[in-house]
Amino acid sequence: MIDLASQIVAVPDFPKPGILFRDIAPLLRRHFGPTITAMGDQLSTGEWSGIDVVVGIESRGFVLGAALADRHGKAFALVRKQGKLPPPVVAQAYQLEYGTGVLEMQSGSGRALLVDDVLATGGTLLASAGLCEQAGYTVDAMLVLIDLKFVPDFAWKDVRARSVVRY
Repeated sequence: MIDLASQIVAVPDFPKPGILFRDIAPLLRRHFGPTITAMGDQLSTGEWSGIDVVVGIESRGFVLGAALADRHGKAFALVRKQGKLPPPVVAQAYQLEYGTGVLEMQSGSGRALLVDDVLATGGTLLASAGLCEQAGYTVDAMLVLIDLKFVPDFAWKDVRARSVVRY
């Protein structure tokens, strides 16, 4: 079994001084398939059968979410930064660990798995979960590759974020 955490590189002071960035590029370059398998294994077969759509959060969540959707035969939807999707969209302002922003999503329906690369403060996941709900989806599960444990046992409406690597 591959130690996925050992393939993630810590980059100090990126993108701003005081931030320790966890670079997943080396991990994905060397062990993409096992990473997707490890993420997918966080949900049981029964849970996967209840998911209609995997929702990837810009931008690394697109890579991970699209691969999970393909592997499990699910639809894929996008949460994007403001102005990147054609209308009509729903929008949600949010706070992240080193700034603010607005996320957008096109409307849809179904039971969703929300996917991103890193859970730090939880701002992006909270905004994305609320955005999914506004857009017509029901968030059944949330999954991240890395949980930095800044927010212990992070959850949204009793949906706990699951992760493969924890720091």
